[in-house]
Amino acid sequence: MKNILAQYVPEHAVDALFELIKVYGVHLKIVNERVTRHGDYHRDASGYHRITVNASLNKYRFLITLVHEIAHLAAFEKYGRNIKPHGNEWKLTFQRLMVPFIRPEVFPVQLLPLLARHFKNPKASSDTDATLSLALKQFDENTGKNYVFQIPYGALFRIHNGKVFRMGAQRIKRFECMEVSSGKIYLFNPNAEVEPVPG
Repeated sequence: MKNILAQYVPEHAVDALFELIKVYGVHLKIVNERVTRHGDYHRDASGYHRITVNASLNKYRFLITLVHEIAHLAAFEKYGRNIKPHGNEWKLTFQRLMVPFIRPEVFPVQLLPLLARHFKNPKASSDTDATLSLALKQFDENTGKNYVFQIPYGALFRIHNGKVFRMGAQRIKRFECMEVSSGKIYLFNPNAEVEPVPG
């Protein structure tokens, strides 16, 4: 398992992550990319703790995602299964489990202040923290992806399900965009991955 982890996470995180996996009895499965989530946790009918994480994530996002999912397991074990999935109990658990990893041997120095800020009050997804998400994306393989904040006002773009939108104005944090076929307005986080439509 250590050899497998070493392919997906920073070198100095491998031993501590391996210990977490052993302590919590995690069955880790690394899967092909899913558009809607980076990872998930569930306890199956036979009582096994199963965590899946997308293989396509860069090593820093993979680490955060794996600890995020282990935090679900740890929070359920400590506080019971009636807690909210991303409630205060999970947040405290996620913070506690991440602290040993937030150091320069594990993460690049430029990410450390963003991580420290994010983990004061972690969100259900690191993607909802646009600043951290964009900073993490700079470590992705160069896939030629485009993000909403790069699309010019009035230009068209397509999202993963094929729907086409026209770029609108920026509200405080998000962008107001109109779905071309329905005329409905949707709000996009700046770090949403999109495909420009020529024309």
